[in-house]
Amino acid sequence: MIRQMSVQELKQRLDQGDKNLVVIDVREPWELGICALPGAVSIPMRAVPARYPELSKDAELAVLCHHGMRSQQVALYLERMGFSKLNNVTGGIAAWARDIDPDMPTY
Repeated sequence: MIRQMSVQELKQRLDQGDKNLVVIDVREPWELGICALPGAVSIPMRAVPARYPELSKDAELAVLCHHGMRSQQVALYLERMGFSKLNNVTGGIAAWARDIDPDMPTY
């Protein structure tokens, strides 16, 4: 089961310096050029099947996209590939910009 993580919880975990939490941003490079979370690992959705072995199955993953749809699909795929500590960031980067960082550019 994919856990849904709010942007507020993600911010709290990042502010606490949680080293076991890895943010995976599955948006396209052009989207990252507009706005991105510092420290997030960029793996565009289409590249996940080739690049998921780069990820540790021991880490807790928070998967992020624009609104939370692509990230949910990627989290479901990662679950099938044997990952168990999975979070879908509800509302994606759009929710982050709206609720956490209103100065962040949006698209």
